[in-house]
Amino acid sequence: MALKHIIGATLACASLVALAPHAALADAAATVAAVAGQPRLAPHRAVYDLTLAQASGSKAPTAARGRIAFDFTGSSCEGWVQNFRQITELQPSEGPARLSDMRSATFEAGDGKDFRFRIETKLDNVQAEDIDGKAKKKTGAALSVDLARPKQSTLSLDGGALFPTEHLRHILAAAQADERILEAKVFDGSGDGEKIFDTMSVIGRPTNGAVTEKAAQIKELAELKRWPVSISYFEPGKRDEQPVYVLSFDLYENGVSRALKLDYGDFALTGEMTELSMLPSSANCKM
Repeated sequence: MALKHIIGATLACASLVALAPHAALADAAATVAAVAGQPRLAPHRAVYDLTLAQASGSKAPTAARGRIAFDFTGSSCEGWVQNFRQITELQPSEGPARLSDMRSATFEAGDGKDFRFRIETKLDNVQAEDIDGKAKKKTGAALSVDLARPKQSTLSLDGGALFPTEHLRHILAAAQADERILEAKVFDGSGDGEKIFDTMSVIGRPTNGAVTEKAAQIKELAELKRWPVSISYFEPGKRDEQPVYVLSFDLYENGVSRALKLDYGDFALTGEMTELSMLPSSANCKM
């Protein structure tokens, strides 16, 4: 998402977005109390242009371009909606260019216990992935996952896994506490909705210096600290092996990200922020 679960970066699905108001917790005050003191996240819309940063090996593309569009709305008491779309065109060393189009939509309850997800991927305009499901956590119990697609099934997974926005909050809390390493299990619905990734986040020293992208030169970000963050994603139980991919970015204390880098091993893409709109927060929730 991958940056899917943090930025990144439309998670567009009208049916899932429409669920958000109805998924609000019955007792909003209790939810606010439960998340008091956690980092405040800012609703926003961002666009990133992708270019090839590096490539090595026979399987690496010779050229690449693409775009990520990312919407993040909601609040801690109403829940969070993310809409993400990534379109990437890769030119292999031989043959025609390959086009991938991934759309993802999620809703995550403010208390981090409920998660709904829909992920669709097309390769050269042919559907390659269609995942639809929901997951629920209970204290001391396994993570319960109900899948409608790609096949109807019910799974019990590691109960200690974090959902995407919950993971982001843990990273921000660690950064604000001057911690440099955060290890966590993360469930974001990818891998046919059946997989929990092991992750390791490395957090650098904070800064609030000038940035190069015009889109990020706005008053809402001007006085905020940001940290360079690198998150490695590993197959379950294989943290000692090479990561599946590594996502790096500058993370502002309000949850906005810039200067993306998506490293897939054989090649890496950089994402330059070209558009940023700060969206209004819920009038009914101050968190």
